[in-house]
Amino acid sequence: MRPSKTKRVYSLKSTGAPNLFGIIRNLNIDAPLIGVLFLICSFGLFVLYSATGESSVLLANQSIRMGIALIVMLIIAQLPLDFLRRWTPWVYFSGLALLVLVLTMGDIGQGARRWLNIGVRFQPSEVMKLAVPMMTAWYLHDREIPPKLGNLVIIAVLIAIPTYLTAKQPDLGTSLLIATSGIIVIVLAGISLKVTLSLTALSIPGAFLLWNFMKDYQKQRVLTLLNPDSDPLGAGYNIIQSKIAIGSGGLFGKGWTNGSQAQLEFLPERHTDFIFAVLGEEFGLLGVIGLLVMYIFLIGRGLYIAIQAHDTYSRLLAGSISLTFLVYVFVNTAMVTGLVPVVGVPLPLVSFGGTSLVTLMAGFGILMSIHSHRKLLPR
Repeated sequence: MRPSKTKRVYSLKSTGAPNLFGIIRNLNIDAPLIGVLFLICSFGLFVLYSATGESSVLLANQSIRMGIALIVMLIIAQLPLDFLRRWTPWVYFSGLALLVLVLTMGDIGQGARRWLNIGVRFQPSEVMKLAVPMMTAWYLHDREIPPKLGNLVIIAVLIAIPTYLTAKQPDLGTSLLIATSGIIVIVLAGISLKVTLSLTALSIPGAFLLWNFMKDYQKQRVLTLLNPDSDPLGAGYNIIQSKIAIGSGGLFGKGWTNGSQAQLEFLPERHTDFIFAVLGEEFGLLGVIGLLVMYIFLIGRGLYIAIQAHDTYSRLLAGSISLTFLVYVFVNTAMVTGLVPVVGVPLPLVSFGGTSLVTLMAGFGILMSIHSHRKLLPR
């Protein structure tokens, strides 16, 4: 009798090779998210190196900040959803306390009081970009969906307080983003057509009221949007130079570190708010499209995680984080191209900065926690 042939089966475990996917799964890391985040951050460092005049010091500082932000993301990804939900009110009210401290004893820079220095200099308003949608989702978690008028009034107060405190710094751009993050939660929770029409009608007098509370330089930014050529060497200078940089990039760009507007320092704030113009000038339309495609993937993945979530808190929070990230991208790119007024919103994951980067990564950490700790339904 001939011996039967047997097949040898090799596995990663038997050979001792590291099981990368197992490690990622055990660390609650979402592979698609972490992969695209790594690509965007790496590409952002290339653009930033050119935007800072090839400064190795600033590049090293930003790399360290990215490392810290990555660690924060990984830590938050390990936190169970019950833990996040239970601690949400503490995060929210601690953020409000920090905003009050900013107004009383914060550091002043560029004419605004936005920073606290407790050994580490940071912007508490960035924390509220996460705390407000978390608090709004927490409040709606055990309540009827869509929310009744009484609940909407309470939610409006929860959103309005940090928005007002941030606008007082003054920081109109961040205050609008904080308000938007909370409003997105309300929209995702579902509101009746009657309430929607009423809020739309109230937005018109609300815009006039906001205009009266705006600073003179903020009003000038709105007027400059309508006609930047009215003051080409003053209020309209930033937008004009930004459009020149983006337009001169063409399809393929002028090449890395070869952008004339950026390297000759015609472009202001080129390593922070206007870094998108550096990208357009040096990498052209193809580079811009490549970055936008990666942004769209992140947003789509976040919305997919929201759809897969199995409780109200997780769905509303994941949806808000994803759509608020979309707003960040839109506001910066629209600002740099002259479609909206200049409001000082950095390009996510690319612009130089620390607090904003940590906040964004913390948001993606929450998405990973929601996805990895979701309750799987039985088949």
